[in-house]
Amino acid sequence: MSSLKAKSSARSGSAGPAPPAAAEIVIGTIAMMNEAGEVFVDHDFNPAGGPVRAELTAAIDAAAIGRRAALTFLGGDPMRPVVIGLLREAPTTEASPAVVVQRDEERLVLSARQEIVLQCGKASITLTRAGKVLVRGAYVSLRSSGMQRITGASVHIN
Repeated sequence: MSSLKAKSSARSGSAGPAPPAAAEIVIGTIAMMNEAGEVFVDHDFNPAGGPVRAELTAAIDAAAIGRRAALTFLGGDPMRPVVIGLLREAPTTEASPAVVVQRDEERLVLSARQEIVLQCGKASITLTRAGKVLVRGAYVSLRSSGMQRITGASVHIN
């Protein structure tokens, strides 16, 4: 049985490091996940210069994006990575924010303790724990092909 080596060398020069041997384990990064749930990784031996689709040995969710992963390659081909596991991250001393993401094919749910803010430039939507929904923007347009209803204990316009 051949020995397994872990590699995590930095990219250097234009030629880049030599491709891994078929039995080597390489440290890479989970770069992204598409809508179909396919995982894309990047690693030091990647000739594509950007993330490549990877096979998985276990389920990985969107929380793994940005994490380091142990990779091997089908036939030693760096364009055919297989994620064989995620590396444990060192515990942090600061408390991480409690954000929960639930996703299926029909719905995406983001949950947080205090508030959720979606922001792009001068526009934002804020949801607060107290039940407030704040919509701000340089221009706000509401359109409906059916009835549009505004209800509340009191409604102020201007």
